[in-house]
Amino acid sequence: MSSPQLEWTNWTGDQTCSPAAIVRPTSLEEVTEALRQARERDFTVRVAGAGHSFSDTVLTNGMVVSLDGMNRVLEIERDSGLVRVEAGITLRALSERLHVAGLALPNLGDIDVQSLAGATATATHGTGIRLQNLSAGIVSMELALADGSIVEVSEDTDADAWRAARVSIGALGIVTAITMKTVPAFTLHAIDRPQPLLEVLENLDELAESNDHFEFYNFTHSDIALTRVNNRVEGPPQPRSRAKAWIDDVLVVNHLLALVCRTGRRCPWMIPHLNRLATRVAGTSERVDRSYLIFSSRRDVRFTEMEYALPREHAGEAVYAVREIVKRNELAVPFPLEVRFVGADDAFLSPAYGRETCYVAVHMFEGMAWDRFFRSVEAVMVDLGGRPHWGKRHNLDAARLSKLYPEWERFASVRARFDPQGRFANAYVERVLGPL
Repeated sequence: MSSPQLEWTNWTGDQTCSPAAIVRPTSLEEVTEALRQARERDFTVRVAGAGHSFSDTVLTNGMVVSLDGMNRVLEIERDSGLVRVEAGITLRALSERLHVAGLALPNLGDIDVQSLAGATATATHGTGIRLQNLSAGIVSMELALADGSIVEVSEDTDADAWRAARVSIGALGIVTAITMKTVPAFTLHAIDRPQPLLEVLENLDELAESNDHFEFYNFTHSDIALTRVNNRVEGPPQPRSRAKAWIDDVLVVNHLLALVCRTGRRCPWMIPHLNRLATRVAGTSERVDRSYLIFSSRRDVRFTEMEYALPREHAGEAVYAVREIVKRNELAVPFPLEVRFVGADDAFLSPAYGRETCYVAVHMFEGMAWDRFFRSVEAVMVDLGGRPHWGKRHNLDAARLSKLYPEWERFASVRARFDPQGRFANAYVERVLGPL
């Protein structure tokens, strides 16, 4: 059960720790045994998913628990649409199993390699103003607590714990199984199209409301928005040929972007020209395919990211502000910013708690300085009432975060009840949630 390699690194390679133990349980019994060992050796415990968080949420010198081996589908109820799975299953594997059963998750982000537990714990989201983030679909959760006990939380059994555990950044216990709501499998028609940025910003409300899913990217030295709309259609998927998929997803989206970013890293003065070149190369394209294949994108280019959840009405102001920061400070930013929309939900620590939300994300290519850029953007986002994405970089602490969440104290109460000794805390958890 223990791993001989005592090093954990995230996907992009910029968050690394050397824990005293790494365990890979394959059953609930092995999880409880790992927790027994942690108590005996007085280790802190952090759970690692697929490592797609950009924050230091996993880092510990104690025990890292990987749930890669707990990836089974336990039960599918086709009539009710409820599915129960082990927490380590990836979003891609879950989507494929659901498709066979004629079901689907109603929304997904653009990366599907994350574990279900990791994605929900950080409030991972897709885009769609009438849809919520992934954790909102959780009906119940099984958690292994620090003392070895097993609890199942739902709205009926413990409503506060359920609203806390759905977005918990791993601070309550080890999530071992999740019951999710699903919908009948559906087909999406995706249209990617460049449009004038000003036109998009002037019509944001209409674009968000008239499409099932709407998002856009913008290279900050270009006046063009790269828009994407996904809408449900009747009829079967019409998958692309293998060659067409490779050209679109590998050559253009990954190889070309990597070339632009590497060139910009070597020659920062070229970035404005590269931004405009990348925009000109992007043309209009259409796809009709299974929902989860439309939602997800292949991501080979490594980067780091910060993302803030804003009240929806501040979307345009935030985009203008990011562009102004880049230009005024002559920052070298080869990656585009990204804008998505999400409906309100009621998880205590969801960045979309209680309000329709616009997410604005900024990125930096690996090996390039990001701190000055991110801190400048963060200052604007906070002024606009933004809440940081839990799985991405930010600099806020509990004193500031507590003012952003109306139900902060109710989460703190559940945390004190579930983990009174702070077994699941690390430096990140203590910074953002405060000490117990």
